[in-house]
Amino acid sequence: MKINPRFVITVIFFLALYSCINFYIGWHLTVWFDSAGIVFNPWAFWLPFAILVYGYILGRVPLPTAIKPLGRLLKVIGSYYIFIMEAGLLLFLLGDLVGLFVRLADGNIDDYALYSGIVILAAIVVLLAVGSRNAWSPIVRQYDIEIDKPTQSGQTNWTVAVASDIHLGNVVGRRHLGRLIERMNAMQPDLILLPGDIIDDSIEPFLRNKMSELLGQLKAKRGVFAILGNHEYYGGHAEQYIGEMSKIGIRVLRDETVDIAGELYVAGRKDKTAESADPSRRLSASELLRSLDLSKPVILMDHQPTMFAQAAEAGADVLLSGHTHRGQFAPNHLFTRRIFELDWGYMRKSAMHVIVSSGFGTWGPAIRIGSRSEIIKINIKLSATL
Repeated sequence: MKINPRFVITVIFFLALYSCINFYIGWHLTVWFDSAGIVFNPWAFWLPFAILVYGYILGRVPLPTAIKPLGRLLKVIGSYYIFIMEAGLLLFLLGDLVGLFVRLADGNIDDYALYSGIVILAAIVVLLAVGSRNAWSPIVRQYDIEIDKPTQSGQTNWTVAVASDIHLGNVVGRRHLGRLIERMNAMQPDLILLPGDIIDDSIEPFLRNKMSELLGQLKAKRGVFAILGNHEYYGGHAEQYIGEMSKIGIRVLRDETVDIAGELYVAGRKDKTAESADPSRRLSASELLRSLDLSKPVILMDHQPTMFAQAAEAGADVLLSGHTHRGQFAPNHLFTRRIFELDWGYMRKSAMHVIVSSGFGTWGPAIRIGSRSEIIKINIKLSATL
């Protein structure tokens, strides 16, 4: 296997940066201990702290069956630390800036270290509580849209339920999935569409916890369809996942289209990851939709919200995406907003309606700050029957 030097350098750089950030956080904690008069052994602090810091990485290392639960625990704890690290970094930087002004004003820096540490730790606890509530309490967002195309059957109103980025795994499990089943089925939708990242990398917890049994309870009058996201590729179990979905009656579209009783089309693209991870690559939107009768409505799913203009030109009437999580926790949304033409919500691109969901589940910790776990309900109104 040929090793890419650029990849190795990139990994080393990010590991070094990650380590420096966490040393900064750890150093602040030791300063706070000293200001609070807490006596501790350096080894007794830094060794557990290092395990916490690298827990998510260590938890992904293949382990013997007997100790696999330990790896899963490390991965879950380590995922929550990712949020604590980001929040801690921002809060400690802010605290240091304020501390600089305190020092310049000849204030008592020892007292400042003690009380600022208490404030920062309390703020992280509050953020964890609020973020957990945002992640585990899904809301339904509704979009009412019109497509200026006639229907062949007389059904001019369609209800489409959408949930992207469920990320079923060791953190998001059966309980949260149950909330999805209950709320989606209550809509009595014509279609249920799942635009990618249904599982979170590994398929193992999806199988172990028999989540397909629950997912198979989704009911829609005209069918349930899904596409692949980047995480189905990352886990390396895409084919097995597609097989499991097929068993429960959910068709995973990979550069495929479905004619819904001659009334409208549902199209699903492979994820952008397929451009490098799939030997057959992926079709462009124009290649995928070329053979369709574009006098009929076309709903296109593409996991990552890119190339809106191309999809509109190809004839899609509705484009559904996810992937961004709207940054999942602020201020990450400032970056996703710059990266994507639309990182969350609704926009009109020419005649095409674009809807990007912040997702139903979470990557890493079940924490959302500045975003909510959501299900999308789309009411589509078509023109009168021909």
